[in-house]
Amino acid sequence: PLGNHAGRSWSRVVTEEVKTGTTIIAVEFNGGVVLGSDSRVSAGDAVVNRVMNKLSPLHDRIYCALSGSAADAQTMAEVVNHQLDVHSIEIGEDPLVCSAATLVKNISYKYKEELMAHLIVAGWDRKDGGQVFATLNGLLTRLPFAIGGSGSFYVYGFVDAEYRKGMSRDECQQFVLNTLSLAMTRDGSSGGVAFLVTIDQHSTEEKIILPKHLPKFFNQ
Repeated sequence: PLGNHAGRSWSRVVTEEVKTGTTIIAVEFNGGVVLGSDSRVSAGDAVVNRVMNKLSPLHDRIYCALSGSAADAQTMAEVVNHQLDVHSIEIGEDPLVCSAATLVKNISYKYKEELMAHLIVAGWDRKDGGQVFATLNGLLTRLPFAIGGSGSFYVYGFVDAEYRKGMSRDECQQFVLNTLSLAMTRDGSSGGVAFLVTIDQHSTEEKIILPKHLPKFFNQ
């Protein structure tokens, strides 16, 4: 019967770990950074949340993009956010982006057997301007841009071909949107709306781009 089949299906879904099967990206420009993500959350082959914001603030000018287990990634972001608040009070000024990335890296390494999450940390600080850091299982690397999540496998060639050093703020935003649109089209675990955060010395700007406003390509 349909009711029993639906019950069995739902039972299978809730036993699957809820993951942000996802596409995340961050890129530096002269004076700041742009972060982007899709919004789909899945458990196994089921979509359990169509709109989740995977760009989480760690401080006023520092954000992280979440992928992996939704619970693990969100918990890491909340812990680092608290630690950075305490740190900024102790030093009497805003924390450095590298400090935030180091905290994420330390947690990732300490709990690498228990946690399944990958965070890209990006932001602006008074010392080095816009910065992007990749953190995974104790790795800490500064990069001009970084991508992650299940959708990233579909767009590595695109970002390698299209990225140019010295892109402007607007060019970086378009680069991020193009990457997200292509990944969301190809990857069944990525989709929904696109979230965009642009950070520089003067402001932190958050945007939501609906699917109908995302860039279109020949196969869409």
